[in-house]
Amino acid sequence: MAYQSLVYGFVFLPLCLAAYQIAPQTWRKRVLLAFSYLFFWLLSRELIIYLLGTTVFVHCTGIWLEWLKSEQKAELLTADRSEKKRIKSIYQKRSRHVLAFGVLMLLGTLAYLKYYNFFASNVNGIFGGILPFTIEQKNILMPVGISFYTLQAIGYMADVYWGKIRAEENMEKTALFMAFFPQIMEGPICRYQDTCDTLYEGRPLQMNNLTDGYIRIFWGLFKKTVIADRLAIGVDAIFGNYASYSGSMIIFAAVAYTIQLYMEFSGCMDIIIGSGQLFGVKLPENFRQPFSAQSAAEFWRRWHITLGTWFKTYIFYPVSMSSPVKKWNQYGRKHFGKYITMLGTSAIALFPVWMCNGLWHGARWSYIFYGMYYFSLILVGIAVEPVRDRILKILHISPEFQGLKYIRIAKTWGIIFVGELFFRADGLRAGLHMFRSIFRNFQLSNLWDGNLLNLGMSRADLFAVMAGCIVVAIVGSAKERGIRVRNSLEKKPVFIRWSIYYALILAVIVIAAYGDDYQVVDMIYAGF
Repeated sequence: MAYQSLVYGFVFLPLCLAAYQIAPQTWRKRVLLAFSYLFFWLLSRELIIYLLGTTVFVHCTGIWLEWLKSEQKAELLTADRSEKKRIKSIYQKRSRHVLAFGVLMLLGTLAYLKYYNFFASNVNGIFGGILPFTIEQKNILMPVGISFYTLQAIGYMADVYWGKIRAEENMEKTALFMAFFPQIMEGPICRYQDTCDTLYEGRPLQMNNLTDGYIRIFWGLFKKTVIADRLAIGVDAIFGNYASYSGSMIIFAAVAYTIQLYMEFSGCMDIIIGSGQLFGVKLPENFRQPFSAQSAAEFWRRWHITLGTWFKTYIFYPVSMSSPVKKWNQYGRKHFGKYITMLGTSAIALFPVWMCNGLWHGARWSYIFYGMYYFSLILVGIAVEPVRDRILKILHISPEFQGLKYIRIAKTWGIIFVGELFFRADGLRAGLHMFRSIFRNFQLSNLWDGNLLNLGMSRADLFAVMAGCIVVAIVGSAKERGIRVRNSLEKKPVFIRWSIYYALILAVIVIAAYGDDYQVVDMIYAGF
């Protein structure tokens, strides 16, 4: 049962809403928890044991960390001033060990499930003629959404350790935070303080939440079923047989896949956030018009925002403030100057972020390359920024010049399309072959001589995709200018407003990609 399925929208959600509203307010969080476990069981069956085990472990680890803080406070109250520093050091060390234990247990489980076969195949390939044995690969079943709720769990434990939140004493609340069904499959990756205020209150259903939530859901379905699922046909055809296509068709595939990925992932986020809104739960936004970005770094501040925030909070900042980096800053400023020191610090802090970003997406060398691709580009951007600013100053060109803005956006689009080409390619070798073919065998005429119609998409499909992209672009442009589309529609007459809503619903029903000629397209990010 996926978020875009009819069963989810017209059976599961209505039943959950009805049970939630009928239940007493104190029991509503339990209704959400019961439906969350039902949703996960329908997806993973017996693999729900991983989620239950993670929940119990995280809850107990949080309580353990909170207990250590209480014990520290109790000892400090009766200790002499000379002893307080020693007591703080002891308990800080104990807490650090507990946190490290919790993180290693969760990451170890994730690494085994997700990366064991990748490790085994590479060790066998590299040392096959040296080692007297081979590492046997295993048929490992991986629970849906494990990458998302693992990061969420680590964030919760770290926040308890840092004192940003108190450990939750009610295991039901911890379980609901870990398993809330709208976000369990694809995120967004929430911090405890993001949802705790609304997730457990059990507010009664409100008409405005129901209306706004379902409109958001249908907007997501429009992106997913009208645009993304249609593009998937052509994208799969080219990437599955890339050696048979010219460079122009490879470019088309890279652009089409980028659009497909955005429409699907952002569309699923719309469905997820809309589903939470039905119950009055506000989930964090995960996209902010990423194609308006003027650099690779800005693109990632707008794309998969909660993942980027997680990496920044729990990897980038701790590394930046670590003792080795502080020592490097002192040494570098003394021997190499401010500029080189800044580049070195950026490289040290960014490398683990982008290595983890690549590995997070899956156990493939192409994903690691993808992470290093953005690491290199962002580091180069940091390096050339002072030079670029100086050149603009000499030429008396304002950094806010509109023409310059469009050039930067176009440059960023090129970076994105190349990145997604390697991301989608079936391995690093395939990605390199496709990239080289752009320059070796480029035939522009393939884009209008009928080759596009041989990919499994009809003229009607291409028209639906183009029209859908235009609609999404108009809405995105309005948001980028600070216009809240939903609020603007509320000011329109009732007839106009609901005509637009019904047009959206009918578009999903009438022109969505379904029927005998279409296969159900699995959500891309559900596999990460």
